[in-house]
Parts: sequence; C-alpha cells; structure tokens
Amino acid sequence: MKRQNKLIRFTSIADVHQAFGLPKPQNPLVSLTRFDKDNPFNPDKAPIYDVLDFYKITFITESSGRLEYGQDYYDFKEGSMMFMAPNQLVGATEYTDVASSYVMLIHPDFLLGYPLAKKIKQYGYFSYSVNEALHLSDNEKEVILSVYRIIEKELHSRIDEFSQDVVIAQVELLLSYANRFYKRQFITRKAVNNDLLQKMEALLDEYFNSRQSLRRGIPTVHYLSAQLHVSPGYLSDVLRSLIGQSAQQLIHTKLIDKAKEKLSTTPLAVSEIAYELGFEHPQSFSKLFRQKTRQSPLEFRAGFDRHR
Repeated sequence: MKRQNKLIRFTSIADVHQAFGLPKPQNPLVSLTRFDKDNPFNPDKAPIYDVLDFYKITFITESSGRLEYGQDYYDFKEGSMMFMAPNQLVGATEYTDVASSYVMLIHPDFLLGYPLAKKIKQYGYFSYSVNEALHLSDNEKEVILSVYRIIEKELHSRIDEFSQDVVIAQVELLLSYANRFYKRQFITRKAVNNDLLQKMEALLDEYFNSRQSLRRGIPTVHYLSAQLHVSPGYLSDVLRSLIGQSAQQLIHTKLIDKAKEKLSTTPLAVSEIAYELGFEHPQSFSKLFRQKTRQSPLEFRAGFDRHR
C-alpha cells in the first residue's frame, strides 16, 4: 500500500489509531501502544507527514532507525526517548531492524483540572528537535520501563473513579524522570555543550563586530539556534545548565557588554549606540540598560569619566 504523500492533521487519538491500523483506544484522550515482534509498527498505512493536536512520547526500547523531521533524518538508538508537543510537524519513522517501542498519546483535555495541565508546558524538551532526543543509561531505561508498565496496566484495567488520577500521577512521574535524565545528559555531554556555548559567544561577537545588528536588529534566539543547528529550547536549556542563563539572557548580557564598551570608549550619543546595537528605539535600549545595571547609559558614562 502506497503511503499518502501529504500532510494529515490528526485531531483525535482514535484517528491516529485508525491510520496506523491499531485497535480503537480504550480511552479517547490517552493511549499507550507497545510495538514489538507480535505487534510490529507499520508506517506504510500512515501519511508521510503528520501534525498532532496532542502530546506524543516515544520510547525506543529495542532497535535503531531514523525519523524524518523536516527535511532531515535523525538516528535514534535503543533507550531513546522523544517528546513532541501539539502542532509539531513529524515525519515518518524508518526502522533498520525489528523494533520494540512504546508510543504514548495524551490529549491536553485529559489533563484539564490537574496541575499537570500547566506544568507540562514548562518542560522544554517538548520543543527539542529529534536530534536532541534523550538517551537513557541501562538503569534509567529500567526506571522508565517500570513507569510505562504501570500506565499500561492501568489503561488496560477496568476504569473506575481513580483511573485518571493514577494515570496522570504516573505521567507526571515519567516527565519528572525525563527532566532529571536530561539534566544528567547535559552534564555527561559537558564538553560538547561547552563547545556550543563558545560557538554562541563567538557568533554574538561576530554579529556585533561586523555591525550586522545595524541591518538585522538585535539577534534573536531563533537566529542563533539556526546558526548552531539546534532548537531554541535546547539551546536555552543547555546554557542554563552551564551558566545559569537562558539564550535570551545571554544575548542581553552581550548587548550590555557591548553598550558599556561603546559608552566608555567612544563619544557616540546614546541614541547612536542604541541603533548600532540593533534597537529600533533608544528608549528600549535605555530601559534594558537600566534593568541590567541599575544605571542609565548617561549615568554609567558619567561615572566612568570620573574614574579616568
């Protein structure tokens, strides 16, 4: 059967199950499917690209393969987890051998009335690209598997008044573990992440020194992450783990450093400095400068002049 070469938007979990030839979900707002030798994943029945109106958590327990994401392919390995938020474009998964995996779909409506409905949006890894997947150690893999088994058992048991509470508690536990394990991954990949930080700082220095800010304005997180080939959310989380600042905060730090340099070494007016740094309005520059230094640009310059 030839796959549909078009984008399909799935608004219900039942539609996803139907597209992949799966049984109807027992709960219309949440499902957990285990693919293995007895229940193999068959991408031939699905569209090449899809957009979901719900959260998707994929856990590859055995196998390797690649997932098409945008115009690129990304490899994944045994013990990988990928997190996708509603409205993300996802491509097809290609397995290089027999796969064993769990795929959980959670509609936002399932979380309504619970603190997790708000908290889930705070987990940055739902905005990571596929090449920034979570790679688990053997011990971490067993921890995640234990949570999945509880959820699986609960979803396939008789539904009662406590079922939703139990499933949501386990989902929250799963996400908390994922958050912890991502922090560990940042630490174990510290050399790589330090390189990312150095590249970002060099990119910012080049941006201001070559006066690109005059043409393009203040550098954005999206611009920098694109130059560094990582997602904006991943970039910010890596920086927080290294220096305690998000990507936006680091941009502001660099802006203020450059502003101080110009205020102390040139006779340029504050408005001229603001425009050179990419601000459309000098008032916006002065406001940011005061927020970061507790001084106005002119107060900083006057104080610097007194100490010459």
